[in-house]
Amino acid sequence: MSTGSAREAMKPVILIVDDEKNTREGLRRGLESPAHELLLAADAAEALGVLTTRKVDLVLTDLRMPGESGLDLMRRARAAKSDAIFILLTAYGTVETAVQAMKEGAYDYLTKPVNLDELGMMVHRAIASRRPSDEEAAGRGFDALIGDSLAMARIKGLVRQVAPTRATVLIEGESGTGKELIARAIHSLSDRSARPFVAVHCAALAEGVLESELFGHERGAFTGAVRRHLGRFEMADRGTLFLDEVGDTAPGTQVKLLRVLQEQTFERVGGTETVNVDVRLITATNASLEKLMREGRFREDLFYRLNVIRLEVPPLRDRKEDIPLLAAAFLNEFNALNGTRISGFAPDALAALAAYGWPGNVRELRNCVEGLVVLCRGTEIALSDLPGKIREGAQEAGDTPRAPGGATIRDAERKMIEDALAKAGGSRTEAARALGISRRTLHRKINRYGL
Repeated sequence: MSTGSAREAMKPVILIVDDEKNTREGLRRGLESPAHELLLAADAAEALGVLTTRKVDLVLTDLRMPGESGLDLMRRARAAKSDAIFILLTAYGTVETAVQAMKEGAYDYLTKPVNLDELGMMVHRAIASRRPSDEEAAGRGFDALIGDSLAMARIKGLVRQVAPTRATVLIEGESGTGKELIARAIHSLSDRSARPFVAVHCAALAEGVLESELFGHERGAFTGAVRRHLGRFEMADRGTLFLDEVGDTAPGTQVKLLRVLQEQTFERVGGTETVNVDVRLITATNASLEKLMREGRFREDLFYRLNVIRLEVPPLRDRKEDIPLLAAAFLNEFNALNGTRISGFAPDALAALAAYGWPGNVRELRNCVEGLVVLCRGTEIALSDLPGKIREGAQEAGDTPRAPGGATIRDAERKMIEDALAKAGGSRTEAARALGISRRTLHRKINRYGL
């Protein structure tokens, strides 16, 4: 595949469905852009034919059409395993049906006559929501948790253990360690996996905006609230809601979060109607919530509600033996995206990657590999291709990744395995259980270290 064809394959595809030709053409003209591909369909049957033969990112459909409705189309698309996002266009008298569609998984709706500027912004947000974030770019679900270290083995074990439950999970770790990936893995192994996974970055939104995003608002709740807006809790009904950087939520929002956790109910901003939801909450933070509590910036009762299961994600510098696996996964990813065929890393280049401290964690490694793939002129990434700071870091570390205290990572892992085997009286089953890894993984590591 050439670079050009790879980029074409990445262009989002939007399907416009309306039984009125003038409306279809008007929407096509309003949304026409080189940034995406537009397809047209006159009814639900034609649209379903497109969805079963093409990879469609977004469906923009009239709600009321002869034959099957837009809601029927969405349901049939879901049954056909399409993961397209749906935006519904509705007349004022069918708004409640559109709201029901959102509860079933639609992204949003607009009332007719459509404001093309508002539609354009909504389409842009919807398409952007499909793009993987830095932390989930290595893939989705449990298979995206890449690593063979003891630390990652423990994380995978905890994910498997907590996923089938309803327990609230608090994920702690530095920025870029993959907290959202872990949240998605928990969701993918739960009985909610067929329902939405909705992610919100709390630190990126101002207090009033965050409250509206989480709980929704009624028409007229504030200046600019021209219609009812469903919040992320309603969108995640019967699914999972992931709140990243939950420590940055304001006191008023914390009160409403506590109530949802206790009662599974809330009111939209500016409304009096009580909304019931069934949502599993997973939160993440790169700050100490205990410290925020001592400073009076985080509610103690909310902390204990969130901290039912705590999962600590180590920084990449503490699990450097995972770097070769991560680098290889990112290399494959960016080879596919760019149409390149770089075979791998030279041994000294891989040693330099393993020796570097990675203050930006997995996110920094991924971004680095992306740049290397784009700029590499040969068939293999050489030491000379690496950024200067990484080459210099490798020289300072003597090309050998080390654990705290001066021992190499391999030495530290070997000692942990030796200690576990000694405590288990030589029983590999008991040692594997104590280490939080499978017996097969332990057997492989025993052979690796010649134990």
